[in-house]
Amino acid sequence: MAQTLLEGTKLRIVFEAGMDEKGKQLYKANTFSNINNQATADQLYQAAQAITALTSDVLNKVERNDSSEILA
Repeated sequence: MAQTLLEGTKLRIVFEAGMDEKGKQLYKANTFSNINNQATADQLYQAAQAITALTSDVLNKVERNDSSEILA
Protein backbone atom coordinates (compact mmCIF):
# COMPACT_ATOMS: atom_id res chain seq x y z
CA MET A 1 0.00 0.00 0.00
CA ALA A 2 1.35 3.43 -0.95
CA GLN A 3 2.00 6.03 1.73
CA THR A 4 2.53 9.77 1.59
CA LEU A 5 5.30 11.73 3.24
CA LEU A 6 4.55 15.44 3.74
CA GLU A 7 7.55 17.36 2.41
CA GLY A 8 6.55 20.99 2.73
CA THR A 9 3.86 23.59 3.18
CA LYS A 10 3.47 26.99 1.51
CA LEU A 11 1.09 29.85 2.26
CA ARG A 12 -0.28 31.74 -0.76
CA ILE A 13 -2.13 35.01 -0.23
CA VAL A 14 -4.11 36.39 -3.17
CA PHE A 15 -4.96 40.10 -3.31
CA GLU A 16 -7.30 42.11 -5.52
CA ALA A 17 -5.15 44.43 -7.61
CA GLY A 18 -7.79 46.55 -9.32
CA MET A 19 -9.51 46.28 -12.68
CA ASP A 20 -8.16 46.15 -16.22
CA GLU A 21 -9.44 48.35 -19.05
CA LYS A 22 -12.12 45.76 -19.91
CA GLY A 23 -13.51 45.71 -16.37
CA LYS A 24 -11.98 42.34 -15.46
CA GLN A 25 -10.71 41.90 -11.89
CA LEU A 26 -6.92 41.67 -11.57
CA TYR A 27 -5.17 39.67 -8.86
CA LYS A 28 -1.68 39.41 -7.45
CA ALA A 29 -0.31 36.81 -5.09
CA ASN A 30 2.50 36.36 -2.58
CA THR A 31 3.76 32.91 -1.65
CA PHE A 32 5.57 32.17 1.61
CA SER A 33 7.66 29.00 1.89
CA ASN A 34 8.90 27.05 4.91
CA ILE A 35 5.54 27.17 6.70
CA ASN A 36 5.24 24.87 9.71
CA ASN A 37 3.50 21.65 8.60
CA GLN A 38 1.55 21.60 11.87
CA ALA A 39 0.00 25.06 11.37
CA THR A 40 -3.79 25.03 11.54
CA ALA A 41 -6.13 26.78 9.11
CA ASP A 42 -6.92 29.39 11.78
CA GLN A 43 -3.23 30.12 12.33
CA LEU A 44 -2.57 30.50 8.61
CA TYR A 45 -5.57 32.79 8.21
CA GLN A 46 -4.42 34.96 11.13
CA ALA A 47 -0.95 35.22 9.57
CA ALA A 48 -2.52 36.21 6.24
CA GLN A 49 -4.61 38.91 7.95
CA ALA A 50 -1.52 40.29 9.68
CA ILE A 51 0.35 40.45 6.36
CA THR A 52 -2.67 42.04 4.65
CA ALA A 53 -2.75 44.76 7.32
CA LEU A 54 0.69 45.86 6.06
CA THR A 55 -0.57 46.44 2.51
CA SER A 56 -3.15 48.66 0.89
CA ASP A 57 -4.53 45.70 -1.11
CA VAL A 58 -7.77 43.83 -0.45
CA LEU A 59 -7.47 40.19 0.58
CA ASN A 60 -9.19 37.87 -1.90
CA LYS A 61 -8.26 34.41 -0.62
CA VAL A 62 -5.76 32.42 1.41
CA GLU A 63 -4.40 29.10 0.15
CA ARG A 64 -2.44 26.34 1.82
CA ASN A 65 -0.29 24.30 -0.56
CA ASP A 66 1.11 21.03 0.80
CA SER A 67 3.51 18.91 -1.22
CA SER A 68 3.93 15.23 -0.51
CA GLU A 69 6.06 12.39 -1.77
CA ILE A 70 4.22 9.14 -2.51
CA LEU A 71 6.11 6.09 -1.36
CA ALA A 72 5.36 2.60 -2.60
